[in-house]
Amino acid sequence: MNAPIKVLLADDEGLVRSGFKLLLDTEDDIAVVGEATNGAEAVERARAARPDVVLMDIRMPKLDGIQATTRITGMRGLERVRILILTTYDTDAYVFEALQAGASGFLLKDAGPAELLHAIRVVAAGEALLAPRITRRLISQFTARRTAANAAADRLAVLTEREREVLTLVGRGLSNAEIGAELFLSPATARTHVSHAMAKLGARDRAQLVVIAYQTGLVSPDA
Repeated sequence: MNAPIKVLLADDEGLVRSGFKLLLDTEDDIAVVGEATNGAEAVERARAARPDVVLMDIRMPKLDGIQATTRITGMRGLERVRILILTTYDTDAYVFEALQAGASGFLLKDAGPAELLHAIRVVAAGEALLAPRITRRLISQFTARRTAANAAADRLAVLTEREREVLTLVGRGLSNAEIGAELFLSPATARTHVSHAMAKLGARDRAQLVVIAYQTGLVSPDA
């Protein structure tokens, strides 16, 4: 049997943490290894417990979820820690910044138990968790005014034509299997192209590839 997925809960509301812990403790493949009441604690607990996934609220005292995410993803020895951001959707306009900071995805705070468990397992497996309709809405608010065409062209120059095609499809939310079907490749070959694109662009994971696809104009928010 595989080792359980180690989860750190970071939220300043005790009832929220208790509810999450109660749910996660019933799962054989998930173990809660710590709790944090603010962003600074989240960084310290992540350093000590080295969780697989941090369930991170955006709005917390001392350090907010974005600042904590930036510190954790930039810390030596924590490269494999995945951050799952909790958002209220209508009011958290910082999810895009969180993805840029290295978060692997986000989850609505009112998500049901099945959605939460699925999200943790997906992110722990190294995949991105990005709901397309929410991603488009958030990214459309920030990319247009921040990206110059010349900078985008320079950034993508390191990619082969095939890798650009794959990056476009990643940005559209396709899985490796779906990319393979679209480009007549095996899922393994598609995965290889995704890995090469991540390495060349300095992306931490698939979620950051999605951000880059939007930033550089390969995918438009209204596509």
